Order: sequence, then C-alpha cells, then structure tokens
Amino acid sequence: MLNKIRFLKEKFLEIEKEMLLPEIIADNKKYTELCKEYNELEPISQAYDDYSKILNTMQEDEKSLETETDNELRSLLNSEIEDCKKEIEKLDEHIKILLLPKDDNDELNVILEIRSGAGGEEASLFGGVLLRMYSMYAESKRWKVEILSANETELGGIKEAQIRISGKGAYSKFKYESGVHRVQRVPETESSGRIHTSTATVAVLPEHEEVDVDINDKDLQIDVYRSGGAGGQHVNTTDSAVRITHLPTGIVVACQDERSQLKNREKAMSILKSKLYDYFQMQVDEEYANNRRNQIGTGDRSERIRTYNYPQSRLTDHRINYTSYNLEAFLNGDLDDLISNLSIAEQKEKLEKITL
Repeated sequence: MLNKIRFLKEKFLEIEKEMLLPEIIADNKKYTELCKEYNELEPISQAYDDYSKILNTMQEDEKSLETETDNELRSLLNSEIEDCKKEIEKLDEHIKILLLPKDDNDELNVILEIRSGAGGEEASLFGGVLLRMYSMYAESKRWKVEILSANETELGGIKEAQIRISGKGAYSKFKYESGVHRVQRVPETESSGRIHTSTATVAVLPEHEEVDVDINDKDLQIDVYRSGGAGGQHVNTTDSAVRITHLPTGIVVACQDERSQLKNREKAMSILKSKLYDYFQMQVDEEYANNRRNQIGTGDRSERIRTYNYPQSRLTDHRINYTSYNLEAFLNGDLDDLISNLSIAEQKEKLEKITL
C-alpha cells in the first residue's frame, strides 16, 4: 500500500509542475482536466506526507532505543513509539478509504421518484413531506430542483412524483435514499388520536447526460394529455403533458412541468434513457439488480430503511442503526449528518470486500 501511495504522490508532484507550464495554462481544457486530477490526488499526497513523517519518527525512536541506557528516556521513547503505531494504524484506514474506487455516478444529477405505499391518503401526505424534505436539502446545497411530474391528491398529498435535482455531487448524497420510508404519526384526519403507520417508496437514479442506449421508435408508445393538479388546478388547455412507455421493458416516464409539449417530450426521453441505462446495467450485474429490488421493496409496512416517528420526534435509519431525536430538523432538509454516517458505513463495507 505504501508503494501505491508513493507512486500517486510522485504523480501529484508531476501534475503540480505541469500546471505551471505556460502552454498548459493557455489550454483551458487541459488545465481543467489537470486541476480535477490534482484535487483528487491532493488528499492522498497529504496522507503520504503524514504517514512518512510518523514512520520516520518511529524508526528514529527505535534506533535510539537500541543504544539508550537511561531508563527514564527509554520509557519516553517506548511511549512515543506506541503513539506512532496508533497514528499509523489510523492513517492506514484513512488511506484505504482514499484508495477505494470512486463511484463514476457520484458527480451526476439525480432523477428521484417518490410513490405512496401502504396507508392510503396518509401515505400520500407523507410522500408530500418527503418531497419537501428533499427539495429543502437540495436547495441548501444550491442545487436546482425541477418537478417533472406529480400526481397530487385532494388533500395536497403526493401519490407519485418525479423530480430532477441538478448539481455537482447530487447523486453522491441522494443515492442512499432508495428504499421504503415508514412514518408513524397521528393523521390529521384521525379523530380518535390513534397512531397510524404508512409508507412511501423512493427510487434514485443518476441522470446520464449522454447515454449510449439504442432506442427504437417502434418500441415506444407516446401519449399526450392535459396536465394539471388535483381538482383541476392549473390545468392547461392544450395537451402538453407527455407519457412515454418503452414496450419491451414496460418502463413508463411522464413529464408535465413545461407548457411546451416538445420540451416535455425531450425531458421525458432524457429520463427514459437514464432509466434504460440503469435497467441494462442491472441486467449485466444480477447481484446489483437483486440488491436494488430488495432496497426498494414493495412498500409494505414491515419493509423499511428508515422510520419517521412523530410522537417521539425520532428518526431511525435501520441500515446503520442511526437514531436522532430531532425529527423536525431532518424534515426541514438537515440531512448532512445522516448522509455522512451512511457514507462512512458504505466505505467500511467496501473495505471488507477488497484486499489492498
């Protein structure tokens, strides 16, 4: 492992020199590429420097220990050597994480889908809560949120919604949200004060801007209809909404956020390409496909990745046994701490599967 990070350190220094060359500075594309690589290697370079410094200190202390006769100084050297070993152990884990393969999708935009599950109208209302939570989190990152389609209920709930979140690194944060979300609370429509349990399912897909997916026009069924909210609100007088069905796979996408049918069709096709890309990737990797299906589940109450308990103001993520009693903050989009813990858990899982 030390040889590998030494090689990457040397590469980092080469890039650093190359970025100072006038011909590179004049070439904007090349300079941008080098900047990206430089930023990716910088944490590894720093880790190598820290590792080398501590290792040298420990080796010097061990050498001094061989000739030192004073008991007090020997004790001091031994103590320092033990501290160095602990620091090296921590750095070992840190470097392993830095060397983990990067997810190529992490920097991409996101297509996020929310569907109400078990629980009737209360499940739809919870779907609306999740839509608001994700929108607020995205806005806190200065990412753009677009509602591509939404099937609203009379009470303002969401039976089904699809949004696009655009911003660098969006997928790296939202990818942990796929699965069944369970809510426990007293519904506004419940007069007896009983706590109900409802669910909503969330699916998260990276949006690939240029997806190499061959789509035959004969495989598409394209329907147009008038868009609008619950109870006929904001109904257009023209058939501007578009729904596209990919017949061989049964994948359906819809878009109604634009007044122009052409723009809605373009957006729907872009989403379809991302969905088909994801679909074919799953066919290639059957294990991945099974894991994803298991994550999303059926929307049954017994299946869940996370529980939102209103009476206790508690949020629990069951995948990593994470619990917080500040539910309101989460519902207002404060997801950073939870996502950070999910990321750490993912890294640990990856480390267990590889040998460096």
